[in-house]
Amino acid sequence: MAWNEPGSSGNQDPWGNRKKEQGGPPDIDELVQKMGDKLGKIFGGNASNDKRGGGDNRGGSDSSNNNGNEGISWSGISLIIILLLAIWFAFGFYIIQPAELGVVTRFGEYNSTTEQGLNWHLPSPIEQVQKVNVEHVRSLTHRALMLTQDENIVVIELEVQYLVKDAKNYLFKVLDPDNTLHQATESALREVVGTSNMDGVLTSERTRVALETKVLIQDIVDRYQTGLMVTSVNMQNAQPPDAVQAAFADVIKAREDEERSKNQADAYSNQIVERAKGTSDRLRLEALAYKAQVTARSEGETKRFLSVLKEYEKAPAITRQRLYLESIETVLSNTSKVMVDIQGGNNLMVLPLDRLLGQTTNLEQTAPNQSPSALQSASRLRSADRGDDLRTRGGR
Repeated sequence: MAWNEPGSSGNQDPWGNRKKEQGGPPDIDELVQKMGDKLGKIFGGNASNDKRGGGDNRGGSDSSNNNGNEGISWSGISLIIILLLAIWFAFGFYIIQPAELGVVTRFGEYNSTTEQGLNWHLPSPIEQVQKVNVEHVRSLTHRALMLTQDENIVVIELEVQYLVKDAKNYLFKVLDPDNTLHQATESALREVVGTSNMDGVLTSERTRVALETKVLIQDIVDRYQTGLMVTSVNMQNAQPPDAVQAAFADVIKAREDEERSKNQADAYSNQIVERAKGTSDRLRLEALAYKAQVTARSEGETKRFLSVLKEYEKAPAITRQRLYLESIETVLSNTSKVMVDIQGGNNLMVLPLDRLLGQTTNLEQTAPNQSPSALQSASRLRSADRGDDLRTRGGR
């Protein structure tokens, strides 16, 4: 006999007493009933039905169900709606960091730009906020083969640093602003290198190439309204292709040798020129000094001649005698021997002044420690001896 046939004992229920006695799984109907009771309390009614009664209570059960569903609490519904709206509004608060700008879109269209701090907007799906860092410096490295004006190929590696200056244009004007900047960099660099020679790009004109490339890049991204600003362009490397590296190294070495030779020649030229200038200045100063000396001597002789002329006008005979004696003194002072013609005789006396002068010099050298008065006394004695000798010879 089955456990649920009429007339069977209720104790044969496999989920009845055994659940309670043996601790089996909970009744699903009871769980549903408890949940219905809780929802009924929220909405202000009794959502549970008494399903335990027999056939006599079915009418009462229907009446109970009708009474439980007849009144729904609108205050509860309003409370739930207000709670949901509060939660929805709370999702509208957002914070913009100091280095960021917030771009607010309403149904996908640009609405406004907010700055740093706590802000609020209508939550999604009405409005959305995109945060853009406008102070972060971004970098882009570009490496490519370029053709120069003199039809040579160079390998150039360029680094571009930039940042966002207009968040609205950066997000909405161009699909991919960073890629646009990359293409603008390649175009600007090809234009600048195409108007330059290979030697200049590799050596002395690298700074000029970088500056002109920066100006062209900024002009291109401004025309496309990308909202980007180029801060710096640095040429990291510029060299010929690998196939001609050896030949180019020889050319660089020859150029360095040329520069070194030029520097040496310039140094030698500067040395010679400075020396010649110094010699020229010295000769010029010597000439000016000689000129001043001759001029002063001439002026002195002129004054002396004029003074002699005045004395001659006063006493012609005495002046002539004086001039004669001075002339003889000048002539004899330059000779080492003097010939004297004795009056009334035929003898010619020669005075060996060179020996006399030599003896005087020897005496001065042998007695360097003697006092000047002793030397003068010895000189007077020698002069007296020479005078006696001359007188003796004259008497003969």
